Amino acid sequence: QVQLVESGGGLVQAGGSLRLSCAASGMIFSINTMGWYRQAPEKQRELVASINSVGDTYYADSVKGRFAISRDNVKNTVYLQMNSLTPEDTAVYVCNARVKERPWLSERGYWGQGTQVTVSS
Repeated sequence: QVQLVESGGGLVQAGGSLRLSCAASGMIFSINTMGWYRQAPEKQRELVASINSVGDTYYADSVKGRFAISRDNVKNTVYLQMNSLTPEDTAVYVCNARVKERPWLSERGYWGQGTQVTVSS
């Protein structure tokens, strides 16, 4: 089994910054893509940013230029630096990781519990 533990959410004023972290632990042979999704009330879950094992990144248009995703492959941790936050960024942010637990096993997707980010105007 693999566990993802997120941290770094909270309440911040518009224009402020937060840094989210997500650490994977457990039975891990390799991790391919790690990413952050968010879900706001009455909205669909959306992919905010992702990064693969060689550092290729993806960003949703709504966060380009404001958010930066990075990872530490030694620590099995992914980070999301969020700058110039707006109330529209308010959501539960959930970490996802595509993990191969053993070389002969297929990748499986794992989810964290989520961390609340609230941006006040």
